[in-house]
Amino acid sequence: MNAALQHNLYLVKEHVGMFKAANNYDIYDPESGQILLECRENQLGIFTKLLRFTDYKRMTPFDVQIKTADGTQLIRVKRGISLFLSKVEVFDENEQLIGLFKQKLFSIGGAFTVFDANESAVCQLKGKWTGWDFKFLNGEIEMAHVAKKWAGISKEMFTSADNYVLQISDNVTKDDVARQLIVAAVMCIDMVLKE
Repeated sequence: MNAALQHNLYLVKEHVGMFKAANNYDIYDPESGQILLECRENQLGIFTKLLRFTDYKRMTPFDVQIKTADGTQLIRVKRGISLFLSKVEVFDENEQLIGLFKQKLFSIGGAFTVFDANESAVCQLKGKWTGWDFKFLNGEIEMAHVAKKWAGISKEMFTSADNYVLQISDNVTKDDVARQLIVAAVMCIDMVLKE
């Protein structure tokens, strides 16, 4: 697995801008301030771009490519048109399916199940309805945590409403495909649950 995916702590910063249709993020190592990953949605059609400025934004398809700072693709996250519940596919650097996410029908705060390529459940992503706080849980074991606040990062890093910290547990090994799925799922929180 690429070294950029072997960290346990990431700062995710959304690109801000007026009239922005695409979802673009940079993922930093909070300790060094170095960009580890770049997440870009470059292949938007004109119709999709137009719908992103309407109430139908949550239904639009997306195709997010997660690359290293030197441009090597590590993960690709894709969804077609979503009329009711989202089903998102995740691919590795070789365009091989490594997993998918299925949104849960009734959940307070937002939730979806993370599956591997064989559609075996890896973990559940569960959010709180009171704020921006999500946990990746395998039964009672917390695999990762995503939040808007973290004590180790100065407030200057949080200038936008869509900046957050991903903290992966030490019990997720450095070569576990769950790391790729967790990073991919973090990109989907905004687009699937919070838009």
